[in-house]
Amino acid sequence: MVILAHGIGAERGFGLAPFAEHFVARGMAVLVFDYRHFGGSSGEPRQLVSPARQVEDYLAAMAFVRGDPRLDGSRIGLWGTSFSGGHVLMAAAQTPEGLRAVVSQIPFVSGLSSTLAYPLRYHLPAIALGIADTLKGWLGGRRITVPVVRKGGLALLASPDSYDGYMAIVENGSSWSGRVPAGVFLEILRYHPIRKAARVRTPTLILGATRDQICPIPATRRTAARIDGARFREFPIGHFDAYRGEWFDRFATLEGEFLESHLF
Repeated sequence: MVILAHGIGAERGFGLAPFAEHFVARGMAVLVFDYRHFGGSSGEPRQLVSPARQVEDYLAAMAFVRGDPRLDGSRIGLWGTSFSGGHVLMAAAQTPEGLRAVVSQIPFVSGLSSTLAYPLRYHLPAIALGIADTLKGWLGGRRITVPVVRKGGLALLASPDSYDGYMAIVENGSSWSGRVPAGVFLEILRYHPIRKAARVRTPTLILGATRDQICPIPATRRTAARIDGARFREFPIGHFDAYRGEWFDRFATLEGEFLESHLF
């Protein structure tokens, strides 16, 4: 059984189906879910990005699998990409029952590393918006939102390849707003899955991108080095290249083989 969820600001319909279908073709059951506040899941305000809650949602998905007699809750794999690549490491660090394998694809592992990679001209505006939005949330006011991606200007993801790369996976016909509460900038600053990496005891595959301008490869390398026995591969690609074409084929094959070896 493999459990998948998406990266920052995204819904389950955004480019995860090809990975799920690849794993199903290899004989694995797959559960793809939306975090609370996103897509088909409930929760207000909509599009709220909370790393702690999203890690809890992974653990809740595992509990669901363990409680369903149709599924084998003793052989579970967690799969995450980008922001959720960090979530699966955080979940694995808690050694949940039934976990047998972890795949962390081009992961977010260090709030500091990703913040330093963020365009310097947007640092102060992003922090100011994050503080203002958080205060409004505490006071019950209407949240201040920012675009996940945009062509030019401040956005949650602001690397040169972010707009085209992200929009290429957005599901046609989706009601996705493309905006998230600005408090996410503060959440990113204090989110550091790398600090929990040494606690991971589950067989783990980490795939990194050397041209990643959102989740820099040096932090990914350090994270892999902290996990005893982790398999680590890096590729000369950008943050969004693994979702389609040749690189999707390579990533899905490596991930499928790894999951098979630990779940069967």
